[in-house]
Amino acid sequence: MQYVAMKTFDIRRNLATEQYLMNSDKLKLPVVLFYIEDRCVIVGRNQNTLEEVNQSYCKEHGVTVTRRLSGGGAMYQDLGNLCFSFIVDSKNQEFGDFKKMVSPIVDALHDMGVTGAEVTGRNDIVVDGKKFSGNAMYTRGGKTFSHGTLMLDVDTSEVAKTLTVPLDKIQSKGIKSVRSRVTNLRPYLLPQYQNITTEEFRDLLITKVLGVDSIEQAKGNEYLLTAEDEKKIDEIEAQYYSNWDWVYGKSPKFTVKKRKHFTSGTVDARIFVEKGKIKNIKFYGDFFGTNNVSELESKLAGSIFDKSELEARLLNSNLNQYFQGIPEQEIIDLLAG
Repeated sequence: MQYVAMKTFDIRRNLATEQYLMNSDKLKLPVVLFYIEDRCVIVGRNQNTLEEVNQSYCKEHGVTVTRRLSGGGAMYQDLGNLCFSFIVDSKNQEFGDFKKMVSPIVDALHDMGVTGAEVTGRNDIVVDGKKFSGNAMYTRGGKTFSHGTLMLDVDTSEVAKTLTVPLDKIQSKGIKSVRSRVTNLRPYLLPQYQNITTEEFRDLLITKVLGVDSIEQAKGNEYLLTAEDEKKIDEIEAQYYSNWDWVYGKSPKFTVKKRKHFTSGTVDARIFVEKGKIKNIKFYGDFFGTNNVSELESKLAGSIFDKSELEARLLNSNLNQYFQGIPEQEIIDLLAG
């Protein structure tokens, strides 16, 4: 079995590398990939990014947001998480059989002290009933690809902050994430591994999956990316994982309801979003204004459904002429918050 240990901590680059290697004929199957990434949120292929991710929090705290090719739910990752991926011949793998696909990882964890680790449900690996690994799978070109996470020492407090969307009400056709009880692996490891780093954890898994005694022995099975590989990975990253339209524009259409009662009247906004942009917005309520609110509806149509974009458009719209007596900032907070 060949392996690739990616050198970058950028999830977009790592996913682009996965995709490239999935479609490449340079590697002899089976292949296992390992990578670590800085703070990020990855949504599933069929999800509504705008619904799953707290955009404001992620933007303010430098959390990268991207979309993967496979299905499943949204997940938060940081430097305390290790990702692994297997690429195998589709003829040797039944699609959806995660238990078989991840068995080398589970066996390795058992050797490291996590004896209660087991695959449960559709695609999770748990210990003591708590999830530490989520997995996703897809098939293309005669190959089956499965990737998963391993929470060694993730800051779990960030999960709720990055994945809780502060929308009033939202109706979407996207596939919703199901939040599970989660745990880190570190407390379950044998004493000699209690202070292990994520990089050391990766190297130890490589040796166990390949059945060798040291990472030095494993080097003979390592595939190193060439300059030609890197150039093609650049193109994939630009086309998909760093591309706004792929990350947000692929979101299914949905409707947001924003309603609040002010002393000068009630404002009820219904926002229809498609491909990450406001296709239509309608205002209802008992508010007063010198101008017809349909003018504002036209101004907002076509804008990206993003806090900073909405704030910019609203600040340039003289809102008091539409919502007389209601402070401009309160209208902005309602619509863009």
